[in-house]
Amino acid sequence: MKRLAIVGAGGHGKVVAETAEFCGWQHIEFFDDNWPARTANSHWAITGDMSLLLRRMAEFDGVVVAIGSNSVRHSKSIELENGGARLATLVHPSATVSPRARIGAGSVVFAGVVVNVDATVGQGAILNTGCSIDHDCHLESFVHISPGARLAGGVAVGDLSWVGIGATVIQSVRIGKKVTVGAGAVVVGEVADLLTVVGVPAKAL
Repeated sequence: MKRLAIVGAGGHGKVVAETAEFCGWQHIEFFDDNWPARTANSHWAITGDMSLLLRRMAEFDGVVVAIGSNSVRHSKSIELENGGARLATLVHPSATVSPRARIGAGSVVFAGVVVNVDATVGQGAILNTGCSIDHDCHLESFVHISPGARLAGGVAVGDLSWVGIGATVIQSVRIGKKVTVGAGAVVVGEVADLLTVVGVPAKAL
């Protein structure tokens, strides 16, 4: 029996858990710092907090951090790796991922996502429902591409950046580290590190 631990028992965690079931994981437990005040996340049990998971690590074949915040997901993933966790990668069976693309450990690829040839995705990324990552894109670690966002060919996205729901990034644009691209924005030029950009065309706040 394949056993998966999921850290973070919110709405995002539910989608991760259901994706894991589609991927063939047979036993799923949540770990959340609100335990024991909360003991269930929809259909799945919350059986401990992070410290308890670290003590029970040997019981699980894989771990996924299901926290939307890029920085928190990063810190939890590092803590888990240091504790000996095997970070699982989940790709929903309805996603279309080129065999010539690379998806990093601990990343999740949800239903309807398209990842095209020679795209690379780093560790701990979220490719959310129905987004598309075109050829030769390079996404670094702990990024979040929101539902329905579109990255044209050759786009680069730096560590810990977030591309909002329905946003569009034209071909060959570089987005820096810890950038936030607002919902529905259209990015037509380079975005420097740490900026928040919104609008059509996207401009820095």
